[in-house]
Amino acid sequence: MPEAQIELLDARCAVGESPVWHAQELAWYWVDIPARRIWRLDHASGALRYWTAAEMVACIAPRARGGLIAGMESGLFALDLKDDGSVAAERLATPPELQPGMRFNDGRTDRQGRFWAGTMWMDMAAARPVGKLYRYSHEGGLSAPQAAGLVTQNGLAWSPDGRTMYLSDSHPSRRIVWAYDFDVDAGVPSNRRVFVDMAAYVGRPDGASVDVDGCYWVAGNDGGSLLRFTPAGVLDRELKLPFAKPSMPCFGGPGLDTLLVTSIPAPGKQDDPDAGAVVLARPGVQGLPEAMFAG
Repeated sequence: MPEAQIELLDARCAVGESPVWHAQELAWYWVDIPARRIWRLDHASGALRYWTAAEMVACIAPRARGGLIAGMESGLFALDLKDDGSVAAERLATPPELQPGMRFNDGRTDRQGRFWAGTMWMDMAAARPVGKLYRYSHEGGLSAPQAAGLVTQNGLAWSPDGRTMYLSDSHPSRRIVWAYDFDVDAGVPSNRRVFVDMAAYVGRPDGASVDVDGCYWVAGNDGGSLLRFTPAGVLDRELKLPFAKPSMPCFGGPGLDTLLVTSIPAPGKQDDPDAGAVVLARPGVQGLPEAMFAG
């Protein structure tokens, strides 16, 4: 398979995260967490713009009724993006375990349109395993924690049939991707097992996406590449990127054949001129449509 062509966008982030393809708008969205920005790229025109929220936005997904759902510093919110560049936020839920010094991190919808997001302690050097994973639905509200003991929750994704859920802990002390059996009706993961031990590879397992073949594309943070693992957990492809710390890939475009990849600058690293950039890549495979939040 030929190497993917990489296109660099004119958008730099302090911590770029949570890219998502909005099929109804034919547009990409992603966030810059510490800048409190939500970015949008129009596919047809290439126009870029951003909105600024009142607090940090870590993960987003489109809502069926319009706007976005987001995991933020103080809870889960429904967001409306205003013409003046501001963000109107309606609180949906706050986990009782979410305390000062924590925030939400990685999140996305499952195949049934329920929103999943995990929490973390913001000072990663403290390595506090206080992170938990939650499910939120319009009908059921906020679930009890569905996973716990996480240092830096990441890597949420689902297999094409929705019956396998993936979750990672990207902290340097963990570097593990797990797979779970997933009850698609109840939205409950079970039977956790190691899918990939990233200690055997370069990089830490950050955000991820699944393609039509059921392969798991994970950002190798600190490794400068995307790694593609088969459903059996076997590495079958590595896509090199122009920065050291990719944070999350997402398939999109009208044919779902393009990856948008966000990144994070490395503190004090001078030989990484594209750190914090956002790129588009065409890897020669298609992704899967992401469900909108059903509420």
